Amino acid sequence: MPSIREQIFTALLARLETVPDATAKREAPLPETVPAGGLIILRDGDPGDPEVVLSPVTYLWEHQTEIEVIRQRGQDDDSAALDALLVAVGIALAADRSLGGLAEWLDWGAPKTSGLAIDGAASLRGATVPLTIHYSSPDPLG
Repeated sequence: MPSIREQIFTALLARLETVPDATAKREAPLPETVPAGGLIILRDGDPGDPEVVLSPVTYLWEHQTEIEVIRQRGQDDDSAALDALLVAVGIALAADRSLGGLAEWLDWGAPKTSGLAIDGAASLRGATVPLTIHYSSPDPLG
C-alpha cells in the first residue's frame, strides 16, 4: 500500500487534472512547448521536520510544495490567459481541501509570475504557487 504522502500526491494530481483544457503532470521537466490549454506541474517539495505527538506516535506534517502553472507566450493575452488558468487551479484545489480525508487541509499562497526561456524553444509565461499540505502519519516513511 502506498504511503499517506504518496496517496496525497496522487489525489492532489487528480484534483489538478480536473482543470478544464489544461494538462497536469507531476515532477515533469519544463517542456519546449506547452499544450494549448496550459500545463500544470506538481512538484513534490519538502515535507520538512514534523511535530511529533506521543501515544500513539503521530507525525504532523506541513509539507511545502509548489504548483507550476505555465502558458505558451503568444496564445491570446498572456496575462489574462495565465490568470484564468490560475483561477481554475484555485477552484480545483478549493473543491476538496482535504483530498477526500487524506489531508487535514491544503493552504496555498499568491502566485509568483515569471517569463521562462528555454534554449531553442518558444518563450513561456508561468507562475509558481506555493502549497502547504497539512497531514499526519503514523511513521516518517508511511
